[in-house]
Amino acid sequence: MGLGGIGIWQLLIILLIVVMLFGTKKLKNLGSDLGGALKGFKTAIKDDEAEESEESEEAAGETIDATAQKVETEKEEAK
Repeated sequence: MGLGGIGIWQLLIILLIVVMLFGTKKLKNLGSDLGGALKGFKTAIKDDEAEESEESEEAAGETIDATAQKVETEKEEAK
């Protein structure tokens, strides 16, 4: 028994039919295109993570100086 009840012979027959339909050249091009897309995706993810870590390091070092001001409400003005 193979994957979900499909045996090794059934998988080989399916592979043979796919190769006959598309040809080895198209399958090779498809594989290289898929590999290039995955490589580009991984590079974009790494670049994005590096950018986020740089931004968080910059934000961690910043301090904000502020002074508080008393705001009078209408009840305090009525007194």
